[in-house]
Amino acid sequence: MTQPGIATSDAAVAETPLRRFIAEYAASRLAVVALLVLVGILFVALAAPLISPQNPYDLAQLDIMDSRLEPGQKSGSGMIFLLGSDDQGRDMLSAIFYGLRISLGVGISATVAAVALGLVLGLVAAYAGGRTDAFIMRLVDLQLSFPSILVALILLAVVGQGVDKIVIALIAVQWAYYARTVRSTALVERNKDYVEAARGLRLSPARILFRHILPNCLPPLIVVATVQVAHAISLEATLSFLGLGLPITEPSLGLLIANGFAYLLSGKYWISFYPGLALLITIMSINLVADQLRDVLNPRLAR
Repeated sequence: MTQPGIATSDAAVAETPLRRFIAEYAASRLAVVALLVLVGILFVALAAPLISPQNPYDLAQLDIMDSRLEPGQKSGSGMIFLLGSDDQGRDMLSAIFYGLRISLGVGISATVAAVALGLVLGLVAAYAGGRTDAFIMRLVDLQLSFPSILVALILLAVVGQGVDKIVIALIAVQWAYYARTVRSTALVERNKDYVEAARGLRLSPARILFRHILPNCLPPLIVVATVQVAHAISLEATLSFLGLGLPITEPSLGLLIANGFAYLLSGKYWISFYPGLALLITIMSINLVADQLRDVLNPRLAR
C-alpha cells in the first residue's frame, strides 16, 4: 500500500528547478514558437557556409549577368535564385544567411562584453557605497542621458568601420543598463542576513560579491541582457544602413537593406524586403523570448 508521505516526497524530488522552469516557460505557446524560431535562426547563422547555395562574397561565384533577377528565376548557369539576386548578382537567400551570421555575432558578442563590464561596476558600486557608488552612478547617468545611436555615431566617426569597431561602440552604449540593473538588485541583497554572516566570517569582498550576491542578481540581468541583444542587432543594422557600421566586405542585414534601398522605386523590392523581413523576425523572436523569461523569473510581473 502506497504511503501518502512517500508519494509526496517522490513528487517533490521529481519537481526539479529545471523542470519547473521549462513547464512555466512552455505555458505560453507564443513564447515556445518564438524560441523555436530563434533556435532555427541561430542554426542557419552558424551553418551558413554549409547550407547556403553560394558564397555571396566570393567574387569567383558571382556573375554580373545574374544581377537583379526576380525571386524564383533561373540564372544562365542553371542556379535558381529563390529570393532573387541583388545588383551584384548575389543570391539573396545566401546573403541573408551570411548577414544573420554577422548581425547575431555582433549583437551577442557586444552584449556579453557589456554585461561583464556593467556587472562588475554595478556590484562594486552597490557594495562599496559612498564616493565609489556616487562616481560610478554619475557615469551611468551621463551615459544614459545621451541617445544610444548618437553615442555610437560619434564613436564610429572617430574609430572608423569594422566588426571590432562597432562591437566597441555597442559596448559603450550598453554597459550602463547592466550597471544600473545590477546595482539596484545588489543594494537590496547587501543588507540581508546572509551577507552580514559572510562579513562576520571575514570573507573577502570579492567572494561575497561573486559567490553570494551575484547569483541573486542574475534573474533580472538575464532578462535585460536578452532584450539588449535585440537592441544591439537593431542598432547595428541602423548604423550599417546609414553607412557607418560594417564595411561592404562584412555585410550584415542592415547593409543588405541599404544595398536594395535605391531599387525600391524601380520595383526591385526583394533586395531590401527579404533582409528586412529576416531582421524583423529575428528581433521579434528575441523580444518574445525575453518577455516570457521576465514572467518566469519574476512571477510578480506576469500578466
